[in-house]
Amino acid sequence: MSAGPGTPTRQPVGAGSLVAAVEDRLTGFFATRREIVEPLGPVFTAATEALESFVLRGGKRTRPAFAWTGWLGAGRDPEDPQAEAVLTACSALELVQACALIHDDIIDSSRTRRGFPAVHVDYEQRHLDRQWVGDAAQYGTSVAILIGDLALAWADDMTRDAGLDAGAQARFAPVWAAMRTEVLGGQLLDIHGEAGGDESVAAAMRINRYKTAAYTIERPLHMGAALAGAHPELVAAYREFGTDIGIAFQLRDDLLGVFGDPAVTGKPSGDDLREGKRTVLIAEALQRADQTNPSAAMLIRTSLGTDVTPEQVADLRTVLTDLGAVDAVEQRITSLTEQALTALDASTATDDAKRQLRDMALAATARAY
Repeated sequence: MSAGPGTPTRQPVGAGSLVAAVEDRLTGFFATRREIVEPLGPVFTAATEALESFVLRGGKRTRPAFAWTGWLGAGRDPEDPQAEAVLTACSALELVQACALIHDDIIDSSRTRRGFPAVHVDYEQRHLDRQWVGDAAQYGTSVAILIGDLALAWADDMTRDAGLDAGAQARFAPVWAAMRTEVLGGQLLDIHGEAGGDESVAAAMRINRYKTAAYTIERPLHMGAALAGAHPELVAAYREFGTDIGIAFQLRDDLLGVFGDPAVTGKPSGDDLREGKRTVLIAEALQRADQTNPSAAMLIRTSLGTDVTPEQVADLRTVLTDLGAVDAVEQRITSLTEQALTALDASTATDDAKRQLRDMALAATARAY
């Protein structure tokens, strides 16, 4: 396939790292949008450039990697005539991720993302720098919402224009639709959980299942299997593996949200506490504190969602650890990872894919604080 005007020459699917290959496809896709964008003028062009910068700024490309590995694991080959189309469709997951992150930062009032100002903060500052009329924060939020919406719309465009054959597209479409619905539903459950004060472990696990696990690992693997026309037994094994590892991945992220090094996470230490996130870690701590340490329970409840200082974060870390909540979450991560790897080992995925998925699972759930 020759590169069109303004489109970089693409790295072959089987060459180099997958991260580079995904970024080639994303860069090429953004180039195809310029003809549509430019007639709308410099304001919209600048917004699309902000989205492109956000998407290409970095990241492990976890979701495309799971989707692509799922496709290969079903017995497909990088030299397959559909490989280019499949990798392009897999790469579109990064645009879904961009939508989720941009909107999540607004919802959580997060000021940074990956060490840079969040999109809504960037546009708030642009408003302030130019001394425009109106409320700068509201302007930044409004623009970021639209940029996030654009990312989701363009994800659909990228999959539609990927070049999938009719059979692959028919198998792919319902999985893609389910994933989009689940990630939005999971976000709503998260917002409702914080507002409604549901402190149960079950509620926190449900949010993890749909807000993170479904679109991070389970559905990408399902997508790869669907594109390959895999047997239903392999689809089921992928989904079991993906659900368990996806939840374990979020549990690890929950721990990093309280104990993580800002240099590694790109977000201030203790941000999850300031945002009042009703994570499994917090649910486990409150469950124990209500039974054995009412003062600790009160401290946690009165601290969540407030602008806690670094010293208060350190105190809360000690409380969460002493209550046994950290160990409980670590045990859940271990158990879920073991269950996932058992399902993977018993599956009909290729040996190479099993090895790759095992490595990816362990990397996603590894302790890093």
